[in-house]
Amino acid sequence: MQASLTEKHQVAELLTKLPDESTLEDIQYHLYVLEKIRHGQAEITAGEHVSHEQAIAHFSQWQS
Repeated sequence: MQASLTEKHQVAELLTKLPDESTLEDIQYHLYVLEKIRHGQAEITAGEHVSHEQAIAHFSQWQS
């Protein structure tokens, strides 16, 4: 979805892309995923992220 669209327009666009037989639970799930993606993009823009290498180093500590 385009970043320039308002949240209302993003939801409307999402609804048009979902199948007509989508349940409220399906719609809620897709809205949840959309919000998590937007949150992640905002963190990246703000420089609040770790590199792939940093993530691997962090999670490799958990392996025995």
